[in-house]
Amino acid sequence: MATGHFAFANNSNRFLACEPLADQPFAVAGVPYDGVVTNRPGARFGPQAIRAASLMLCDGIHPVFDVSPLAHVGDALDMRLPNASPLPEVRAHIERQAAELMAKHHCVFLGGDHSVTLSLLRAAKALYGRGEPLACVHFDAHCDTWSDHFGEPSGHGTWTYEAVQEGLISAPHTVQIGIRSSGERAAREYVADQGGQIFTARALRGLDGAALAPVLAAIRERIGERPCYLTLDIDVLDPAFAPGTGTPEPGGLTSAQVLTFLEELAGLNWVGMDCVEVAPAYDHAELTSNAAATFVWTYLAGQVARRQRG
Repeated sequence: MATGHFAFANNSNRFLACEPLADQPFAVAGVPYDGVVTNRPGARFGPQAIRAASLMLCDGIHPVFDVSPLAHVGDALDMRLPNASPLPEVRAHIERQAAELMAKHHCVFLGGDHSVTLSLLRAAKALYGRGEPLACVHFDAHCDTWSDHFGEPSGHGTWTYEAVQEGLISAPHTVQIGIRSSGERAAREYVADQGGQIFTARALRGLDGAALAPVLAAIRERIGERPCYLTLDIDVLDPAFAPGTGTPEPGGLTSAQVLTFLEELAGLNWVGMDCVEVAPAYDHAELTSNAAATFVWTYLAGQVARRQRG
């Protein structure tokens, strides 16, 4: 449905079947924008697919954190976005709406393509930065550090580069996980060259459970207590686990590996999360949306448990 030049998704479902957003400490909001994808479009429909997949988790007690986030989360539904407008205008809308939500709630945003993360980081830095750039943990098949987007100055493959250049995130406190796509060295190694850390999908092959302990320890040491933003591109998963995405890359992480990261890093000083690039038109048996819903649920359960521990 559309009203004027604003595009809406169907908001009949709510994440985890939770109540509409009021004064709950945590909020989920959709960012239905995919105007700068470079391969297959459709991520604007990701928020509703993730919501639908989350309904099976509505009364679930998390097996690691022993809590349910249901009573602590409200669904703010989807942002109102002018999808036909130039990217800077869309980003301004996203930043404004994100800032309003972040001022009152700890937020998880459902994308949308990965270009939306730059706006979310701008809002988060203004609120949580305390004069310093944020830390960032970035799950992705792609480095997203190109200095242009096939000739365009910005897109879903440039946001990491832009965030470092703008001082939104601190490169030495940025960790990229699962990177494996082809690309020129300057882009592939940009975060490492700026002092950050990259755990490629190749380096993580075959590692899970206790074998991931050194990686997790290195991330905790690097991030420390700095306010940290989590961005999770669903294509960090191998296409066997997430076929429903715009730019699938073989050789990715397993769902179990990503869950280990989310569970074991729950104690970081997280200030927000996004889960992006779910494109349900290419999904099979809801594999991708189920993985995304479970990742968001796991993050929220970890943050509720952390809050309850004080």
